[in-house]
Amino acid sequence: MSETEDAMRRRHPEPTDSQTIVEMFSHIVRAIDRIERLVLTMSAELDTLTAAVTQNTSVDQSAITLLQGLSARLAEIANDPAAITALSDELAASSTALAQAVLDNTPAAPPV
Repeated sequence: MSETEDAMRRRHPEPTDSQTIVEMFSHIVRAIDRIERLVLTMSAELDTLTAAVTQNTSVDQSAITLLQGLSARLAEIANDPAAITALSDELAASSTALAQAVLDNTPAAPPV
């Protein structure tokens, strides 16, 4: 018998009586329970990650739409200084409102 086979037999003895078989079965059941708990945890984490990716994708798409609309609007008013000033004022107001909304809806960092 090789050293590897001998080591395997010491770690995993062949069942010789019903008590040993019951102990081995109990060990297997406990291992399966641990695996099931890990799978459930991983599943919940994957669901959370999927939701975050979906939200980020939606936010990214909204930003792209906004920038495309802004670009089109700037092209339309390129030769109208009054319209450019009005757009600038509108963007400043929107920027201020957005900054406040981010501030209002960002949770405080936990104390260290």
